[in-house]
Amino acid sequence: MAKEGKAIASFLIGAAVGVAVGYILATDKETRKEDLEKVKNALGNLKEKFGKKEPVLDEDIFNS
Repeated sequence: MAKEGKAIASFLIGAAVGVAVGYILATDKETRKEDLEKVKNALGNLKEKFGKKEPVLDEDIFNS
């Protein structure tokens, strides 16, 4: 069972890397910069939400 889990995880990681490389090669520099800013903002929002205390986090999740 552990070997199957590692194989699936390896496959998913490889697929994610393949998608990222394909995206980088297929888009122009300006589009990549815009998308990178969107990803940074989304990660910042996630960090902010997970940095809150649990009751506030639950409130944000259920009220958004």
